Amino acid sequence: MKKINKRLSLGERMQSPTPSFFKKIRTIGLTIGAIGAALLAAPIALPAVMITIAGYLATAGLVATAVSSATVEEK
Repeated sequence: MKKINKRLSLGERMQSPTPSFFKKIRTIGLTIGAIGAALLAAPIALPAVMITIAGYLATAGLVATAVSSATVEEK
């Protein structure tokens, strides 16, 4: 099998089909990011440890979503 190395632009990657595994990762990343954002925006005072964890959750969710959205299915 001959492999062709074609570089896709970011726009082409975002419009290409995403494999089902990475669709699940994207959904998990969105959920984790939403939990982190909800904790950061909570109207009550939270301990500093909770705020730190919420920041990490929001960041991890954002990264997981971005990376999984940029993956493409190989033809």
